[in-house]
Amino acid sequence: MTIQSNPGSLAIAELATRRGTLPSRYVASRIGFSRRVTREVMVGGVGVGLTNPIRVQSMTTTDTLDTEGTVAQALRLVSVGCEIVRITAPTVEDARNIGRIRDQLHGRGCMVPLVADIHFNPAAAMEAALHVEKVRINPGNFADSKRFAVREYSDTDYDGELERIEQRFAPLVERCQSRGISMRIGTNHGSLSDRIMNRFGDTPLGMVESALEFAAICRKYGYHDLIFSMKASNPKVMIHAYRLLAARLDEMGWNYPFHLGVTEAGNGQDGRIKSAIGIGSLLDDGIGDTIRVSLTEDPEAEVPVAFALARLFDQKLDVLHVDNSLSEKSPFTYERRQSSVVALGDHRVGGTSPALVIHPLIGDLASYPDAVAHVHDLAHSDPNITPQPDAISVDVRDASGLDVLSRVVETVAHGSGSNGSIAVVARISNVSPQFAVEVSARVDALIIPVSEFERGDWSDQTIELLASTGRPLILEISVSQENPDVMQNAVMTLGSRLQWASARGCRDLAISIRAHTFGALVGVGRRLERLGVASIAAYPVLLVCEFGSDPDDALLLTSVGAGSLLCDGIGDAIEVRGAVDHVSNGGRLRLAFNVLQGAGARITKTEYVACPSCGRTLFDLQETTTRIQSQTGHLKGVKIAIMGCIVNGPGEMADADFGYVGGAPGKVNLYVGKECVEKGVPQSDADRRLITLIRQHGRWVDRVDAAPLH
Repeated sequence: MTIQSNPGSLAIAELATRRGTLPSRYVASRIGFSRRVTREVMVGGVGVGLTNPIRVQSMTTTDTLDTEGTVAQALRLVSVGCEIVRITAPTVEDARNIGRIRDQLHGRGCMVPLVADIHFNPAAAMEAALHVEKVRINPGNFADSKRFAVREYSDTDYDGELERIEQRFAPLVERCQSRGISMRIGTNHGSLSDRIMNRFGDTPLGMVESALEFAAICRKYGYHDLIFSMKASNPKVMIHAYRLLAARLDEMGWNYPFHLGVTEAGNGQDGRIKSAIGIGSLLDDGIGDTIRVSLTEDPEAEVPVAFALARLFDQKLDVLHVDNSLSEKSPFTYERRQSSVVALGDHRVGGTSPALVIHPLIGDLASYPDAVAHVHDLAHSDPNITPQPDAISVDVRDASGLDVLSRVVETVAHGSGSNGSIAVVARISNVSPQFAVEVSARVDALIIPVSEFERGDWSDQTIELLASTGRPLILEISVSQENPDVMQNAVMTLGSRLQWASARGCRDLAISIRAHTFGALVGVGRRLERLGVASIAAYPVLLVCEFGSDPDDALLLTSVGAGSLLCDGIGDAIEVRGAVDHVSNGGRLRLAFNVLQGAGARITKTEYVACPSCGRTLFDLQETTTRIQSQTGHLKGVKIAIMGCIVNGPGEMADADFGYVGGAPGKVNLYVGKECVEKGVPQSDADRRLITLIRQHGRWVDRVDAAPLH
């Protein structure tokens, strides 16, 4: 792609023509990896886009006027590899002090590029542009104050607003251009302007239009050192917005790089899972040139997670694949893949049922006595404290495994799951058809690797005998290579075996994708979606994740692999078999539920939207978040937003049930939904008042003291 020679009026005319339209696709093919081609934008001495590696950045959380504290934190970030450091500039004086911070960093031999983060204050942006290598502006609040006003905009009114924005924005464009520094046009889902909200709604389309309007002004002045971002706290919204932006830019021949991030992701495992789902899904699409993992923790904790994600894709080679499919659901909106419904004990998998968790017993038979004790604990635990799996899977390899299987079935039968009894599923391997029939009669469903059918002792009669047991059959393909031909052949073999089983009386069929790399899981899952073969399209899909040699790897890889597909509506159940917990199976179970929650596929605990803190934050965000979590963490299905300031507060927590937002030093504003119901609450009393609000709205339950699953 090349930049057009006369970009100004043409860019604005293009926007007017395409305003509010949805492209048909955002990449040439979704079943082959190819990194999006962009121009290079320099942030100081760091190149972003083109052939550069995926750049990792973070943001300081100190008061910007605290020069020594901010310098010290920036140095700590650089010491763990951070390549670009962002600093908030809420006032002109803050922006000016970034110059002093830069001078001290340079004096200590640290030349890391600095980015000024601007909200609401064009004057601060103008000052900051004198001292930094990049300015981040938010098109939702650079020239607009949020009034939550509802009004109709005619096209004339709308164009008049754009002229007003240009008058305020153009001086910054010219200053950045004259100094040779770059700019990030960073749209946040939570801070769209009233004008955008009234025309496009609180949607990915609105986010994209907001950014493109500012980009068109930049192009009018011949300024192209731009990087885009489309951040949201909901990974699905974030994924759809970036995809839509990529498609729109491609249509217009604009090739600017992208900064990726899930904003307000939270802390701990949940924050990492949400970030990995959102960022990893897009990197797997080939979209993304620089990333930040936003955690409600010390900023140094963000950098290793971001590098771990970047490494997954920096070495990934482009694999071209011709996409001959005839149809595709929109990649810009969420739509769950349609499938039949199969009974799994008292549960239902597929259709509109929430995604299920199948919990594996992993190990040799010698370790199974402890595994059976683990099943007993699961079956008798309080589901309000410990989420219980919907099913237990047991590997059965020979006749000696039948005794273990019987003990598991008996143990489960005397306990109860959160929505009924826990089902038992057997996964057989290298057994005779007659033995498979015997196993099937004892369980709620049977998983059979497709490779089993390649042996000569499986005939039409034996599969008919298996069908006569009436048990659901889950046909499993195991894929360890990301080779396109291998994945394609696996899917086609699966399709033919499903047809064979269906034609011989097997009525309740489902699919299992057992993958040893996240890329293989995503690749096969997308092929299932794209092929549309009748023998494949109708059946529920189990995602089996067997990734990672240590818990940290397994967490990120499972989040990227399963989370990517779940956000695309693919996946009706999940089983985590990776090396999540070397001591017990509890880590696998928690990870499975947390990935489903992060992808919005199933809510089983309190959901938190918590910003990562910055110099604008009006209270200790880490301590406050931890404190509120300790008091409300048992409220299953309640969503609570904890925001340090008003920048993204009301908007980013738009789908939260309750909000706790810094309003002034020592003061907190409390929200119910989008409505601020209490202003200026002393922070010393804010926790109690938040709990009172939850009680008043019928969402509070008393905590039951019980030991969680280990």
